[in-house]
Amino acid sequence: MKTTLEPLDDNKVKLTVELDDAEFDASIDLAFKKIAHEVKMPGFRAGKAPRKLLEARIGIAAARQQAIQDSVPLYLSKAVREHDIDLIATPDVKLVSGEDDGPVSFDATCEVRPVITVPGYQGLRIELAPIDASDDEIEEVVNAERRRHGNLVDVERPSQAGDFVTLDLQGLREGEPVPGLNTDDWVYEIGRGWVAPTFDDEVTGAVKGAQLKFSATPNGTEQPADFEVTVQRVQVLELADLTDAWVAEHVAEHDTIDAWRDAVAARISEMKLNQARNVLIDKVSESLAALVDIDAPESMVNSDLQARVQNTVQQFQAQGIALDQWLSATGQDTNQFVDSLKEQSQKAVKVDLALRAIVVAEGLAASDADIELEYQRIAMRVNQKPAQVRKVYEKNDAVADLASQIAKSKALDWLLHNVTMVDSNGKELDREHILGHDHDHSHDHAHDGEDGHSHGAE
Repeated sequence: MKTTLEPLDDNKVKLTVELDDAEFDASIDLAFKKIAHEVKMPGFRAGKAPRKLLEARIGIAAARQQAIQDSVPLYLSKAVREHDIDLIATPDVKLVSGEDDGPVSFDATCEVRPVITVPGYQGLRIELAPIDASDDEIEEVVNAERRRHGNLVDVERPSQAGDFVTLDLQGLREGEPVPGLNTDDWVYEIGRGWVAPTFDDEVTGAVKGAQLKFSATPNGTEQPADFEVTVQRVQVLELADLTDAWVAEHVAEHDTIDAWRDAVAARISEMKLNQARNVLIDKVSESLAALVDIDAPESMVNSDLQARVQNTVQQFQAQGIALDQWLSATGQDTNQFVDSLKEQSQKAVKVDLALRAIVVAEGLAASDADIELEYQRIAMRVNQKPAQVRKVYEKNDAVADLASQIAKSKALDWLLHNVTMVDSNGKELDREHILGHDHDHSHDHAHDGEDGHSHGAE
């Protein structure tokens, strides 16, 4: 087999493959063996008739066509590996010669993954929400606990925002009760906005014993209702003074105000830190994708999109949710649903290209040891031996893909340890604190599907 490679425009190359007669004759032999199972020859079991008898009976043309059909994909795959062509779409193959006789040759126009550079990745900067608890956040928690232990006290004055009113409530439409809007002795805090957009305004300024009638459109509905409200009580929530003694009595595990506030601050900060960690990969990916100044190749986008749609549908099915019902509930049609996923695919493709560029720039290619370690990790997940996993990857010609995924994960890890992190106030954050001491971004990140593919034993 002879092969030549010619670069073309638009991230394409032309691969020309020429087969010598001996190679192709072996393919014709295999084709005759396949045909032998379909042609009955007296005196021979199915598949056992020799080539010469078959050739004498049906000629060589049918076997030649079968050989071309079966062998061209195999020779193409071999040529792609020989030239290390990074395909991103199915090649367009055209037979050049040998359809009827003579040497067989074909051209394959191959779309390849663009190789780019990413200026600015070394100075990447991402913004996260502040991870320190603010005074207001601490006060909100403290006051919520104080309110939980507060006492309602009657007041003889018109109601105002923040007061608690005890109401007899009736909501009617055409004289019929509206479900959920009829209750007695309901304690309601003015300002919550729970009933209707104008409800709180109507009950503000009312005194004990007041009887109110008005129309309003209940929340979540489109038709107005007639309200009849009797104000039974107007009360305020009185809070005890915040003292060490109060904390010791009402707050478990704390004896002083300062100790309680410190614990609240630590809890809020831990929660915000975890939130920052949860969005970290997405933030880095978004910032990295923004540095890519070429359009994502449509073939890569479509490949990723197809996988995303399938995964999303499978997730819905696993949860017992019909896609059409979900679309109806969210007010989307199928095109809008696919378009929303396509934006994610476009970003994922740009991230894929950028990470590969960083692999080259930083020398982060996967080593043999990295690949062997990944075989061991996969083997543990699928309960097989590493040698079995390796065999599957080699059989599926997926080792190069696995190496690329590992290398991209190394690039992502490099970024995480070199990116500048700031909060929304411009304060630089401690990167190692965000990552955590047990930070270990294995290449599982890359397997999440920047290009929408998975291979081998997985």
